[in-house]
Amino acid sequence: MYQYNDKDQTLINERVVQFRDQTERFLKGEIPDDKYRALRLMNGVYVQTHAPLLRVAGPYGLLSSKQVRKLASIARDYDKGFCHFTTRQNIQFNWPALERVPDILEELASVQMHAIQTSGNCLRNTTSDQLAGVAIDELEDPRPYCEIIRQWTIFHPEFAYLPRKFKIAVSGAKLDRAATQFHDIGLHLVQNEHGEVGFKVFVGGGLGRTPVIGQVIKPFLEKKHLLSYLEAILRIYNLYGRRDNKYKARIKILVREAGLAKIRKKIDAEWALIKHKLELSPERIKEIQEQFRPPNYQLDAVQDTSYADKLANNADFATWVKHNTAEHKIDGYRAAYISLKAPDSPPGDCTESQLDTIADLADQYSFGMVRVTHRQNLVLADIKQADLFDLWQKLDAINCATPNIGKATDMICCPGLDYCSLANAGSIGVAKEINETLDSMDYVHDLGDLKINISGCMNGCAHQSVGHIGILGVDKKGVEWYQVTLGGSSENDAAIGERLGPAVSKQDIAPVIKILLEVYLEQRIDEDEPFLATVRRVGIGPFKEKTYATN
Repeated sequence: MYQYNDKDQTLINERVVQFRDQTERFLKGEIPDDKYRALRLMNGVYVQTHAPLLRVAGPYGLLSSKQVRKLASIARDYDKGFCHFTTRQNIQFNWPALERVPDILEELASVQMHAIQTSGNCLRNTTSDQLAGVAIDELEDPRPYCEIIRQWTIFHPEFAYLPRKFKIAVSGAKLDRAATQFHDIGLHLVQNEHGEVGFKVFVGGGLGRTPVIGQVIKPFLEKKHLLSYLEAILRIYNLYGRRDNKYKARIKILVREAGLAKIRKKIDAEWALIKHKLELSPERIKEIQEQFRPPNYQLDAVQDTSYADKLANNADFATWVKHNTAEHKIDGYRAAYISLKAPDSPPGDCTESQLDTIADLADQYSFGMVRVTHRQNLVLADIKQADLFDLWQKLDAINCATPNIGKATDMICCPGLDYCSLANAGSIGVAKEINETLDSMDYVHDLGDLKINISGCMNGCAHQSVGHIGILGVDKKGVEWYQVTLGGSSENDAAIGERLGPAVSKQDIAPVIKILLEVYLEQRIDEDEPFLATVRRVGIGPFKEKTYATN
């Protein structure tokens, strides 16, 4: 994990002092609201339905146990005892008092955390694969490049006021677990015909009210040119991106309106001017890679036999291992998911006591590290197989071992009307009703891999457009309704879901999901055909017919 140097620490310490002064002057009436708004947004502070919302950066989803304990103490001392993990691998507190936010930022700075550029029209947190560094399908660990990008983006003077927010994701594995094709820039580590590793660059992807799949603007980019090419893209976007209409200001609209060929020509012309001024040296890359060296794995971990015995003799443990752990590149280790999708909990929320226990478990079993997934769960990435049984029992004791990762009840869910001032409809309540409908875990497992994403408005924070089943809350004359889409995907087979038909009422949305799942079970070839494959094979017709026949 990257450790701040004196320069990094000084920067965030000074930002805390600066924002404390700005906030105190605002509260005294010395700074008008419209001017303070820009200042607070650059420090992650929104004004929401009940209270200010503070969004804390989680760089590429990687947290130390010390940082997790700090999040627990902030939840306990400044909020209502919990935090919320987002699809951007960030952390949100929903109830801080504005006058205490500078104190929170000071606490965060003490553990090398901050909220800088987590909101506003700037370069946002760079995200990545939660299994980076341990995935068996990985070409190269993407985290060093995420860190290089993080350092380039923070306080970049030229890109502090972009036309709109700008998001970058990096993947180093064959399976895209970071939704890279739905980012303003998506980067895939790839190998060319000469065996050299570089980046395939996607541009112009995005979700929200106008979901667009990114296009390949450069099939192979040498590592040394990473920052100069990113800078060229940002310069063209900053120059030509629309500022007259915020709904048409993202780079996806610029690429669509101008065409990829024209944008590429402009970017290449700009790149030619700076290409050799921002080169990444092999020494610089190696220096950052050294901060992400593999931990001291026990190479004899695979010799343990207790794991196989417990798998054979405890069905509940075997079920958890099957659904909530992933293969690891080191024999004898697995990556373990911490499910934040218990049926009785809002998706993505984590209490202060759970956070403290998770930090302890990270120290005891996983080299003190915790990762955040973009589906709002956590991961302990380096668990010896001999420790999995104890870990499972301890996660179960804090309600974090629901065996549902990648299943129907592992829903992505935004705060909706419960917290968000932009929301048109509730989402947490819908997730709860769907959970109550799917109350049999055997049934959930029989449904196989299934991603349900629920957003309370067109901003799409829960990525409903790329859910296998997407649910979008809409307002109709003050009444909550829900549009349903089918067939979306944020992985390698990126697709935007197709609208099923007219919106359904709030009381009908959970029953409609049940109907869709029943149609899937009727239509699938066999239990090995996933929901998404069935939708693609038969189309939405059978689902639509059954849904609207009864509604």
